[in-house]
Amino acid sequence: MAGEITNAQQIVVPARTRLWLAPVGTAAPADAAIPMPEGWYSVGLTTEDSLKFNEEPQFEQVKSAQTDFPSRTFQTSDSATIEVDLQQWNAKNFKAVFGGGTITEITPAGGTGTPPKHYKFTPPRIGGRSEVAAVIEVIDGAKLYRYVIPRAMQMEGVQTDLQKAKEAVLPLRLAVQGGDDADAWYLITNDPSFADAA
Repeated sequence: MAGEITNAQQIVVPARTRLWLAPVGTAAPADAAIPMPEGWYSVGLTTEDSLKFNEEPQFEQVKSAQTDFPSRTFQTSDSATIEVDLQQWNAKNFKAVFGGGTITEITPAGGTGTPPKHYKFTPPRIGGRSEVAAVIEVIDGAKLYRYVIPRAMQMEGVQTDLQKAKEAVLPLRLAVQGGDDADAWYLITNDPSFADAA
């Protein structure tokens, strides 16, 4: 197209990424640079190359006898997912990975005095999964990007590999939820190249 030029400054290298979670309804960040509002927590350390945001629209095609190509293509649904492997084991991350659940303090069997506290994690039962809000933060030097997902739910099984020679990670797989009255997800950024379309 006339007037287009190559611009290496528009290449994004995600030097740092973070994933934040919060209860649904927590105030989302108003821009790409301000500190995350109260109520959000970081999942902490994640494996180097595991963070992915996938957007997958679904389509149907109308075929006609008069052409070898579709006469019309229309979108029937939309879906998006977040994938990341968490390296930090803690109560909030376990609840996120399993879609909720409860953690209770239990008394260790035997012993006297004040033994160390023990805790019991119970995953949610069918119908008991809870939704979360999520923000994916991408940092490339001065360029900041935030994918904001108001509602998401863990909707996949959890496989945790327990191997002697590597860390055991918690696989977080969130499916974006949506509605007609709000954006299912959106991106906010301070990247000046977006000004061309504003």
